Amino acid sequence: MSRFLHTMVRITDPEKSRAFYEALGFRFDRDMDIVRDGQVEATNYFFSLGDQESVLELTFNHDGRTYEVGTGYGHIAIGVDDLDATLARLAEQGIEPERPPYQVREGGSWLCFVRDPDGYLRTLS
Repeated sequence: MSRFLHTMVRITDPEKSRAFYEALGFRFDRDMDIVRDGQVEATNYFFSLGDQESVLELTFNHDGRTYEVGTGYGHIAIGVDDLDATLARLAEQGIEPERPPYQVREGGSWLCFVRDPDGYLRTLS
C-alpha cells in the first residue's frame, strides 16, 4: 500500500519562504542539515498542515545556486476554510493572488493562485 509523504520544493530564502507558508496556515515542524564531508550542503525545513505531519519539505542549498521555475511544474493545492478571509490575511502581508478567485466550472469550488517567494504557484481553494 502506498501513501503520500510530502512535496519538496527548492528555495532561495528560508526566512521569506517560512513566513509565506506560515501565512498559508502551515506549521513549522523542524529543520535538518544535510552534511557531506563535514560541510553543511543543504538544510531541509519540514512543515505540517492540520493533522497531516511534515507534508512539505523546503530545501535550501548553501552553495548559492538559483533556480528557474520549471516548465513542467504545476502547483501545490491548499484547502482553506474561508477563501476570502485567507486572501485578506495574505494581502496584509503583501501576498496578492495572480487574479481574483474563480470557478473552473459552474458549481465548482472557488480557487485562486498565489506565488511563493521563489515564484512557484500555490492554489488556494
